[in-house]
Amino acid sequence: MKDNMKKDDDLIVPRQRLLIFQQDGSGEQKIAGVKKHGGNQFELEVFSINEVLPPVLDDTSDYLPSNISCDLVLDFLKHQDLSQDLAALCAEKKIPIISSGKKIISKWAKTPPT
Repeated sequence: MKDNMKKDDDLIVPRQRLLIFQQDGSGEQKIAGVKKHGGNQFELEVFSINEVLPPVLDDTSDYLPSNISCDLVLDFLKHQDLSQDLAALCAEKKIPIISSGKKIISKWAKTPPT
């Protein structure tokens, strides 16, 4: 059985690949919760930004990857410019993104209250 597969009773189900973006450890508690309660249902990749950033970022390409591949993105970034461009990248790649508490308008983005 492949590393990204899990056995669920008699079915072999692929593990969901999550790409988690955080800034200054902002997603650590949520990551710990996914690991604790998600068991082996998820394959996690964490992208951390730990630099001091200016209030406005006209170009986020120095901070965000140019290409992503996953089943779902979780956005725990604090900087709105990063979140906005990450949501645009997800829309371009047709990858759903969850950005709690953010004001992002996209059919690919879910923005539940925090």
